Amino acid sequence: MADPKTQPSFTRGRKWSIGFNVVFTTAVVFAVVIMLNYLSSHYFRRLYASSITRVELAPRTVSVLDSLTNEVHVTIYYDKNEALFSYIFDLLKEYHARNPKVIVTTVDRYRDPGTAEEMKLKYNLGATTNRDFIIFDCEGHTRIIPANQLPSYDYPRSKETSPDGRPIYDKKLIAFNGEMLFTPAIFAVSNPRPLKVYFVAGHGEKPIDDSDDQEAYGKFALLLRQNFIETAPISLLGTNGVPLDCNLLVIAGPHHGIPDVELEKIETYLDQGGRLLALFNAYSREVDVGLEKVLAKWSVDVTHQTIRDVNYSLTGQDVIVSTLKIHKVTSPFIGQRLHVVLPRRISRIEGTSRAAEAPQVTELAFSSPESVLFETPSAAPQSYPLLVAVEKAAAKSVGERGLTRMIVSGDSFLLGNQLIDDTASANRDFANSAINWLLERTVLLESLGPQRVQEFQLLVDRRQLTAIRWILLAAMPGGVLLLGGLVWFRRRK
Repeated sequence: MADPKTQPSFTRGRKWSIGFNVVFTTAVVFAVVIMLNYLSSHYFRRLYASSITRVELAPRTVSVLDSLTNEVHVTIYYDKNEALFSYIFDLLKEYHARNPKVIVTTVDRYRDPGTAEEMKLKYNLGATTNRDFIIFDCEGHTRIIPANQLPSYDYPRSKETSPDGRPIYDKKLIAFNGEMLFTPAIFAVSNPRPLKVYFVAGHGEKPIDDSDDQEAYGKFALLLRQNFIETAPISLLGTNGVPLDCNLLVIAGPHHGIPDVELEKIETYLDQGGRLLALFNAYSREVDVGLEKVLAKWSVDVTHQTIRDVNYSLTGQDVIVSTLKIHKVTSPFIGQRLHVVLPRRISRIEGTSRAAEAPQVTELAFSSPESVLFETPSAAPQSYPLLVAVEKAAAKSVGERGLTRMIVSGDSFLLGNQLIDDTASANRDFANSAINWLLERTVLLESLGPQRVQEFQLLVDRRQLTAIRWILLAAMPGGVLLLGGLVWFRRRK
């Protein structure tokens, strides 16, 4: 009889069985890990510990990211010690989470000098005075945003004064413009063919290269360029017609008559399916600029009457407009207000044909029921339309340039330098929405503005401050010492 001590612990069959179980279990664990990683990268829901730390993307950004099919490489060429770096990184991290085709990398010129030098040479960054940039690159199409465009500051007066008695002004960050600049940049590099907007000049219109004159359109033109739209003035007297590369024609506040030869070119442009943004104002209420008769053929009545609404006014001349009709142009800012100045009454011509090929005229904005006409103040108060949208949507009447679309406003000042930056109004949102509707960029038909920087104050009285000091300086260190002492005492036993 064999000695039990010399018998093997496991038979050959049992060894193979155990080995197979180990290999099989390991394979199952790997398979589960791989599946969990796949599901977590493709099907997940982001949860936030606090609504304060959450970066919520605007609907317009979501639309752009959801439509993105090409990879966009975003390089944060930025000093990580700068205060805005966390704002930039957190926002672009949300972009990547929404669409992984937005690939984000960081380059710190102090920590990564070699990579930083390569980036400077590749994108010619050394020729600029800025040191920090956000670089968007899609298949060689680039957009570079300097750091100085990202923050908006306020300079409140400090309670302290300088030794010589002069006031001291603090520098306070009030808004972060990241999303307002990043989303158009992604749209721009992934759609490399820019659109072009021409501003008609020569009839008293304000310039588009002046950002100081309150009535000029420098900031409006800048807004267009930020949305990857080229702008240029044009005189129709010296051309054969509206250029073929014109995606939108803007006639902003002409003061005197437009010659018939130019009106004919504008009319031909519209018949071909052109897009028009026509802005009138009170300066021309006593003259006929000629555009009125062109628009009348499209069932738009441009009157010479201006509207006053003292119950919804800050100065007696301006009008706060809160009555908006739901339309693709107004939907992004429904519930907000437009700020206009002595607007002219713009309405649909009643009795015009409602056939399928007839232009569809929609009155978008109205004064309050208490408003009156400046020229006839004795007339009964009533609500007046001051903004219309026109669309010729019959498919069989498509022109050479597409389907005709127009927006006609009784006020041109709402897009001027002063009012387009009015934070209490939706003028900037209207500008964005109107342009994108006219150009049929439906993916951008949402408002997008600066992100306000939130501030939090902790108010404590002297008793509470004393308690905090005792907690930080005595209770917390004392608790650690007490716990250590208990552990030491227990181990001695």
